[in-house]
Amino acid sequence: MDKFKTLEPLKLYSTSARKNSLAPHSQFVGKLPSDLHLLILSYLPIPDFSAYARCSHATAALAESEKLWETRLKSLGITSQDSKDGLGLDGVLNDLEAHSREKAAESRAAAPPTISVDDDFGDFAESVNVPPDEMGDFVGAFQTTASLWTNMNTFKSPLTTASSYRGQYIRAHSLLKPLTSTLSSSSPPHIILNSLSTAITRSAPSLRHEASTLRLLSLFLSLRIQPIRKWRECKTALRSAMDRFDAGLLAAFDQADERGDEAGMREASEASWLVSDGNESDWELSKVWAEKREIFYDQPWDPLTNFTSDNRLAFDAMDDFMESHVLPAVSSHGLRALRAFPPQARLRVLYSFADRVASDVVGEYIQSVLTRAREISVDAYLKATAASFREAWKMVDVITGVVAGAEKKEDPTSESTSRARARAGDVVYHMFEPNMDEYLDEEADAIKPAFEGVCKGWDRRLTTEHASQHNFLSSQNPSQVKRNVLASFADVLLLPVTIVPKIGGAVGGALVSGGTAVGGAAAQGIAMLNPQRWGGSTNNVPEGYRRHGDDDNDMMFEIGSDDEDENEKDAPKATHLQLNDWGNSEKDVPAAPNSATTAALNQLEQLDTLLSLDVALELIQISREALKRLQTFIGYSDHAGENDKGRIGTRVQDTIEEIFILMLQALGEGHIRAGFSRATERMTTYNPSEHSSDQGGVAVAPLLQFFELVHIGDTIQSMVQVYFDKEMAPHISTHDFLNTVLREKKRFENALDDSVAGGLNAGTSVLMSQVEHIILTYTKPREYYPPENVKVEELDLTQPTKGCMEAIRCLEVHCRLVKGSTSREVLEVFYEEVGLRLISILQKHIKRQIISLSGGFLVIADLNAYHTFITRTLKVPSTSRIAGDFANLKMLGHVYVVEDAKDLAQIVRDVTRYGGAYRPEDIYEFIQRRSDWKKIEKTVDKTMYNLSFKEDCVVF
Repeated sequence: MDKFKTLEPLKLYSTSARKNSLAPHSQFVGKLPSDLHLLILSYLPIPDFSAYARCSHATAALAESEKLWETRLKSLGITSQDSKDGLGLDGVLNDLEAHSREKAAESRAAAPPTISVDDDFGDFAESVNVPPDEMGDFVGAFQTTASLWTNMNTFKSPLTTASSYRGQYIRAHSLLKPLTSTLSSSSPPHIILNSLSTAITRSAPSLRHEASTLRLLSLFLSLRIQPIRKWRECKTALRSAMDRFDAGLLAAFDQADERGDEAGMREASEASWLVSDGNESDWELSKVWAEKREIFYDQPWDPLTNFTSDNRLAFDAMDDFMESHVLPAVSSHGLRALRAFPPQARLRVLYSFADRVASDVVGEYIQSVLTRAREISVDAYLKATAASFREAWKMVDVITGVVAGAEKKEDPTSESTSRARARAGDVVYHMFEPNMDEYLDEEADAIKPAFEGVCKGWDRRLTTEHASQHNFLSSQNPSQVKRNVLASFADVLLLPVTIVPKIGGAVGGALVSGGTAVGGAAAQGIAMLNPQRWGGSTNNVPEGYRRHGDDDNDMMFEIGSDDEDENEKDAPKATHLQLNDWGNSEKDVPAAPNSATTAALNQLEQLDTLLSLDVALELIQISREALKRLQTFIGYSDHAGENDKGRIGTRVQDTIEEIFILMLQALGEGHIRAGFSRATERMTTYNPSEHSSDQGGVAVAPLLQFFELVHIGDTIQSMVQVYFDKEMAPHISTHDFLNTVLREKKRFENALDDSVAGGLNAGTSVLMSQVEHIILTYTKPREYYPPENVKVEELDLTQPTKGCMEAIRCLEVHCRLVKGSTSREVLEVFYEEVGLRLISILQKHIKRQIISLSGGFLVIADLNAYHTFITRTLKVPSTSRIAGDFANLKMLGHVYVVEDAKDLAQIVRDVTRYGGAYRPEDIYEFIQRRSDWKKIEKTVDKTMYNLSFKEDCVVF
């Protein structure tokens, strides 16, 4: 039997498994988790706590939960001793407690003396003596059951102490509950106030003390606490008494305001703020104070004085209205509001007052101005809208200064000042919102006809006037001129823009001046962009381009070398040149058109006038004026998520982008593309033979004009890029390739490139036609077949023929002009096209000639010159196709200086000699142009084909 082990009882279930099946962070009291009990207790009236606590030990412990009493204590605006939250009403309880002790001491002193009886029942009788009015109440229940809860608490909750949330609430409840006995719905409000005044202190309480007591009692009688059974009836009576008290405070505030007693105003306002429960929207005292400000009634200002007799804008009147009437009132009354109202409400009162001033005073004034401007013209309306908003914005600076001065913040970048400025800005934005939709619609609708008018005006000028202007090509260095033009253009963009027109500045005119000094700078900057001042005469310069008070011969640009010039390192430093110095430099630059060329240009219809920097400047200026007006309202975009302000901010941003897009479309489609299309069409009609005598055989008038057109187009594109970088880039994401502005800008650039490429294709045809005409014109009939009596030694075989030199000179001039007016990629394509067409022209030219042995050396000299032009002047790489073709053509010239026919035949049969560029039959065609071909034909044919056509071929 000892071998058998005692069996242990079988566990049918696991206790731990059962515990784990319950909620991990809650225990059950009865059938409900403790969390649900606590939720019920958070809504339970105070008188029912005693009954709930007596249900069991567990419910008694839950009723002592600090979380419950912390919530109710904070609902009273009273916090624990180690916290800084709350409404600062702890002092009211201290006063009530002190007053209660004084009354208890007086009661004990006034009571008759008693004899202490020592019996067996005395102590018991005192321990059960509970007043009848405490029956069922929380305090009485706590006093009779506290020890029971403490000793039988299975949850081991902390003991109720004076510092615990429960202890602090019991203290507040004990002090505030007796005051509810004075709150009767049948008692008039003034009786209730008198009773409360007597209950809280022996002497007359101060306004703040009485208001704090009323506020604390109002919080005590709330749905969140429910301290007694009839708390709703008491709450209604208390509200009536508080309204009566607030009315008295309003009268006291008005009297203090009339006397200028800011201390009295502050005392009354602080008390009124307390009894109003901190509800700023319904605070009657702040509304009455703002209503009595004289600024709302004293308005002897006529908004129509902002218009001159000829209906032009002059905002001196509104400036005076703001500076002498609105801003002083906002500043003085704002400072008084900050001193006279409590800290919790003073900023709200200030912003509320400013908002009413903006809406009722400034807004009505602006509405009258805009109505009149709308009647005059759309342009006046647009300018008046931006100017009115800019004038109204002065309120923001004043309000911010008032707030910063009150808070003693001198740093304008401080966080509080930034918040104050944003809040003050909201006042103006809110006031101006009703005008924004109409303004944005008009701004977008008015800009397109303005752009079209500029483009059509230039077209009409071309058809009615003879345009004569000096251009890029007449300068010594077009690239440097373009750089200086762009630098001057950037300076013009940096000039301040005056949105508010005044008599002292520009009266309703161009918004590019801000007084005499700035206006002079603007005129000077625009004068630097005038193409007529880049070189030559300064006659007929428009007045708008002249520098006021200066001589017309003042220096405008710094002239230096081209960045891509091969001699740049040897060029002198950039120096200031006056206009009468143009053309005197000896620097090696592309030759400018001579007098014969100028005469030819005057005889032809000017292609270079089809594009104009004046038009580009005017379009950019119109766009910039509209953009500057829109930038006045860019602050709306900072409120992207704030209801209507966010909608208006989005519209402002969209309108800014739309203005720039319309400018690009007008400049690209309406001016640049149209100009290049006309130039390309006119170039195709050019006939070199009709103008050879006037041009001296070198310059191609349409091509020179087209190069000028390319210079202007490139400058316009650079101006648009500068304008985009300075004005538009801050308003869009430059990395968002889906942005409509970036896409339209890319489309504009592509359209310009396509126009230049198409024009260059036509220009190349014109240029090569001119080159062919030069070769035909200057090549004598026997250029390569001199008379037999002329010895070779008498011929200058080291120099090319005149036709070759003139053709190369023509190509050099135009290729250098192209070099400074287009990109490297386009330049390479142009050079390749010129080379291919030149080879074709030379091959045709050789096949038209009769070439002797001595003349063959002249052919070789010409071909060497052409090869040198391609490889050295144009700097075409030796590995390129064009360089190889010209090298093969140069080798081909040797067939004209070989005397022996058999050797010539061997050269013709050697297909590797020319790199495969020429087949034997091709070379056979060239050697047929030899003057001795009839003598050597039989020998060449027999050597090449091993037969003689005359002897071996029989024709039947």
